[in-house]
Amino acid sequence: MASVLDRPYFRDETAAYAKVESIIWPNGPVCVHCGEVNRIGLLKGKATRPGVYKCYACRKQFRATVGTIFESSHIPLHAWLQAVYLMVSSKKGVSSNQLHRTMGITLKSAWFMSHRIREAMRETHGVGSPKLGGEGMTIEADETYVGGKAANRAYGPIPPKQAVTALVERGGKVRSFHVPNVTSNNLYPIVARHTHMDSRFMTDDTSVYSAIGKTFKGGYETVNHSAKEYVRQDAYTNTVEGYFFILKRGVYGIYQHVSEAHLQRYLAEFDFRYSYRIKTGYDDTARMDKALAGIVGKRLTYRSVGGAWTAPATC
Repeated sequence: MASVLDRPYFRDETAAYAKVESIIWPNGPVCVHCGEVNRIGLLKGKATRPGVYKCYACRKQFRATVGTIFESSHIPLHAWLQAVYLMVSSKKGVSSNQLHRTMGITLKSAWFMSHRIREAMRETHGVGSPKLGGEGMTIEADETYVGGKAANRAYGPIPPKQAVTALVERGGKVRSFHVPNVTSNNLYPIVARHTHMDSRFMTDDTSVYSAIGKTFKGGYETVNHSAKEYVRQDAYTNTVEGYFFILKRGVYGIYQHVSEAHLQRYLAEFDFRYSYRIKTGYDDTARMDKALAGIVGKRLTYRSVGGAWTAPATC
């Protein structure tokens, strides 16, 4: 059986551009400068780079990568697509060191590349966006702590663990958040903003959810973990705890350390893979296409991620 990575868009630049264009321009190319859709032509000269178009309305050139996470990168687009596939298909993630060794790029490039791909995975949940749950559906909420262990620290101070709360729709998506500390004041607005009040709400016996839990029309139930009660008929928080298991195995086993400054972007990566898993109808290829649909308008510079320089703008 042929390898998935033998597909043309993983090996050839022209095919890679065609792949990206088919996702971000499903109805044909659109000028990124003026929005023109008709008076556009693909440049085909021998010295022309793959995927370059010219808009005959504003007289400017552009490519599908302008305004995306791929902009200003010297790494070929087909190599970018390989990295995207590796990250969306690996259940616990792929480290920068692994990308560095596998793809033959510098560790610095691999680190920056992985953060840009995580940015593409990040979903925005603004006002009016769909909420988790609904009538007849169940949402589980829980919190955990992510951080280094004393046994793994040979020298220097041990970084404090960071609090993470997650909302999981049974059989559906997850949304997790880095919070400064686990209090009802911090968690109440998160739950209220991201969940449908017609849902059934499940938590453990912590009191931080009690106030918001009572507002759910579908009911609010808890399991008493302090009394070693973990399941009572269909009342449990095993789904969200299963998500935390995957998150922690990824953080400790693959990434080994995640700084507080970048924790939310890592959470977006794990949320994305969990939300678009096989159970929700996405195989690895469909998950990759979903990630590529999120590349537009999310350009990151090295400085904004935590480096020391800003890449020049180019198509």
